[in-house]
Amino acid sequence: MGWKSKVIQPFAAYNSRKIARMALNAVSDQHAIRQKIVQQAENTEYGKDHHFSDIRTYEDFKQAIPIHDYEGSRKYFDRVRDGEKDILWPGQPMYFAKTSGTTSGTKYIPITRASLPNHFNTARNALFHYGIKTGNLDFVDGKLIFLSGSPKLEKTNGILTGRLSGIVNHQVPGWLKMSQVPSWETNCIEDWEAKVDKIVEETRNLDMRLISGIPPWVQMYYERLLESTGKSTVRELFPNYSVFVYGGVNFEPYRNQLEALTGGRIDSVETYPASEGFIAFQDTFPHQGMLLNTRSGIFFEFVPARQFGEKDAPRLALENVETGTDYVLILNSNAGLWGYNLGDTIRFISTDPYRVVVTGRIKHFISAFGEHVIGKEIEEALQNTLKKWPAEVVEFTVAPQVNPQEGLPYHEWFIEFGREPEEMDVFAAELDRQMVKQNTYYQDLIEGRILRPLVITRLEPHAFRKLMKARGKLGGQNKVPRLSNDREIAELLEKSIWNS
Repeated sequence: MGWKSKVIQPFAAYNSRKIARMALNAVSDQHAIRQKIVQQAENTEYGKDHHFSDIRTYEDFKQAIPIHDYEGSRKYFDRVRDGEKDILWPGQPMYFAKTSGTTSGTKYIPITRASLPNHFNTARNALFHYGIKTGNLDFVDGKLIFLSGSPKLEKTNGILTGRLSGIVNHQVPGWLKMSQVPSWETNCIEDWEAKVDKIVEETRNLDMRLISGIPPWVQMYYERLLESTGKSTVRELFPNYSVFVYGGVNFEPYRNQLEALTGGRIDSVETYPASEGFIAFQDTFPHQGMLLNTRSGIFFEFVPARQFGEKDAPRLALENVETGTDYVLILNSNAGLWGYNLGDTIRFISTDPYRVVVTGRIKHFISAFGEHVIGKEIEEALQNTLKKWPAEVVEFTVAPQVNPQEGLPYHEWFIEFGREPEEMDVFAAELDRQMVKQNTYYQDLIEGRILRPLVITRLEPHAFRKLMKARGKLGGQNKVPRLSNDREIAELLEKSIWNS
């Protein structure tokens, strides 16, 4: 154990105990947060318009505050962006996290002085908790890399603005900055491929111990690293590399390829950060979902996904959720978010304590025929198929084919294989059987001959990287949508069909 880990150990243990207490007091903490943030925002424009002074109970809260997405409350967000004070939260935000919306264009998500600890402290404490639970705090004695967006910030009406990962970079304490790579100059490179090459140059001779980032972009870093050094595995180059931190996408579709590049399995920590707040993090090792972050300025609500959008859809507080149901996640926070539909769907795998898995996006689904297939279902179907018929899948997405040239409509799976299954027809048939197991509505459509079994379209190598580059979304925190209800992405990918 080096001097840093020795110094940090007592502080890490203290924060680990706080996480354990949070897990035990989630419901009471949640309602205390609800009452506190309503009281603090009572004299804001939003608070006045929605009669916060009259809110006493959770039922009052639901009556006063409608559920909406960014667009639905845009008039308030625009006023905050324009520099007005006391609109959604007292005063002005410290930062705007700038992010792209599918329907709202660019979104400016406020980060206030009150909400900033939610982002940085949660990430720090999740890593400290991992170190205490596993006995591995040694990662702080070497170098750490966070593959992220540029830390360059601009100003929007006097308020610092940038990607969340760039904003958080400004909050890194001095003791951690000494260990953090890449350099500031490299981190500011906008072209992702040029940035990865420079990161490889800077890190190839360092004692890397922790690597963090979205799996597909970490994979790209690994590949460039091995190409540059001639090594067979990342662990051969970095023998002390011991923990991989990820978030934003399900790790399982990438696990085999990443572990092959790494040279075996290493510890991993899953996190669930968003520009709107740090939602959850892994607290058990090995993995058992992520602990909901119930003591960090966010009051969570949950709407059953299959009823979302209906007039009388239930709107539930934490104590009323059940395991096994997909919920649309609603946020209310000390960043000034009220009844905010994050767009994600989650599922509780435990209510004692409250642990979740991310199951998809409420806008990312296939329901061309009423089947409402979600991301979690296609990922689990693919993983179950790969257990029976081994292959390597680099990346994939699914879209409906409603008007085929001949035959019945179908779901089209666009897959970039690293290693193809020996019998593609058998693989596709098993994948369809697994989908039938995942979704009873899909099963009814197949059995009723409304749909025919799924079709796999093979893509050329690096097809998805080319897609993301063409869309201006290569690298950083950008993710390939697992599925969509239209053919927009499918039509772009059709240019990369593998015909050999």
